[in-house]
Amino acid sequence: MTTIATLLENGAADAPAICAPGRQPLSYAGLREQVTRTIAELNGLGAGRGDPVAIVLPNGPEMATAFVAIAAGATTAPLNPAYTADEFRFYLEDLGARLLVVQAGDDSPAIQVAARLGIPVARLEFDPAGPAGAFRLTGEAGTAAQKGPAAGSEVALVLHTSGTTARPKIVPLSQDNVCASARNIAASLELGPADHCLNVMPLFHIHGLIAAVLASLHTGAQITCTPGFNALKFFAWLDEAKPTWYTAVPTMHQAILGRAQRNPDSVAAARLRLIRSSSASLPPQVMAELESTFNAPVIESYGMTEAAHQMASNRLPPGTRKPGSVGVAAGPEIAIMDAQGRLLGAGETGEVVIRGPNVTSGYQNNPDANASAFTNGWFRTGDQGVMDDEGYLRITGRLKEIINRGGEKISPREVDEVLMDHPAVAQAVTFAVPHPKLGEDVAAAIVLKDGANATESDLRTFAGERLMDGKVPRKIVLLEEIPKGATGKLQRIGLAEKLGLG
Repeated sequence: MTTIATLLENGAADAPAICAPGRQPLSYAGLREQVTRTIAELNGLGAGRGDPVAIVLPNGPEMATAFVAIAAGATTAPLNPAYTADEFRFYLEDLGARLLVVQAGDDSPAIQVAARLGIPVARLEFDPAGPAGAFRLTGEAGTAAQKGPAAGSEVALVLHTSGTTARPKIVPLSQDNVCASARNIAASLELGPADHCLNVMPLFHIHGLIAAVLASLHTGAQITCTPGFNALKFFAWLDEAKPTWYTAVPTMHQAILGRAQRNPDSVAAARLRLIRSSSASLPPQVMAELESTFNAPVIESYGMTEAAHQMASNRLPPGTRKPGSVGVAAGPEIAIMDAQGRLLGAGETGEVVIRGPNVTSGYQNNPDANASAFTNGWFRTGDQGVMDDEGYLRITGRLKEIINRGGEKISPREVDEVLMDHPAVAQAVTFAVPHPKLGEDVAAAIVLKDGANATESDLRTFAGERLMDGKVPRKIVLLEEIPKGATGKLQRIGLAEKLGLG
């Protein structure tokens, strides 16, 4: 069994591990010392193995190192810093957080929420002139029930995933799960100590945490952690870091292409060995333009939180890359299943199912969700797909109603409940509308109460005070009646077309 702590042993002691623009790197020896120190600090703050530790930090090297170090001795729970107070309250309560980690000097609403919930707060302090990612935790002393490094079967990471129900589900991922996924990604990309990843993905998301950070560290490679994606700064980072690869969602790739012609020297000097795309479907036209621009193969992969990210991946040259396909199984077994639980053959369309060492053992405290998610040991992804006779998988649609906004999965019912809190709203149905760059965006159909008045602007402002920006409907349609299905149920699927928004 591999744990995050033992996974770091592959890096040469003096080799750079965690880097950041304009800062000196943290070596593997320094990273291993950081892990040991952080576990001791956590134990002194009252958190240990199995205790959920919520992390609310900006993107960057300290966030990357905090994830690794905290997950090595507790259960790490990275949260989006852009959440509102109401959202922090839900997630902190739902997680049963034992500790909240924030950056010293930060005024995140999570701090006030934690105080009201009686959750201790630890401050992360670092020296900007010191090695990137090195930090110390300070806070009130406590007593941890289980001290020391975590074992392989213990939960390393918990993330919420949105579903078709209003309540997001908690996905627990063990040390074994996340380390298996890191190995799978490293193998499919043939990563080694000479590689250098430029991370532009948010580090509260499974994509950045596992594909960029953990897969790199597993192979003794280095990773440059940026403050987050910025198309205007990407080429300067490319010049400074000289990475061999980066991984991103399609909308980021498109934004990079949009700036490429203005940065011809950076493009010409780039020495990218590969470019990876995941978390949403990559248009074949974008794949072709990326390969032409950077003279590097684009590897499209398929992942989800419940699989600790990667499930399938296209092959590196000289292997076959099929535009429009997410590739072949790259870690877990993949099959296509019908509604009755029968496995289908090549060319037959059904639900994509997976099983393997990187797949979660089940949602936390949610027996109903687990009963529907697992069939004969296979996890049902909720995605519809078809596999060709060479094992290449093509995703044909989603069986669930989740809105995929540029790789960010949004539960429509979560938005419904916020809108229904408005005193003028009688009915609310949130649904996906097509978007030229994001793939999908959020819209809502609203029926107002008799005699009540509210404008689209009023409702968007109301939602914006209670939801992070990406969940706020970009379009709100006020209706006398929302279209219903034959059984009288309000239907999301096809609503955009029915309202002339498709």
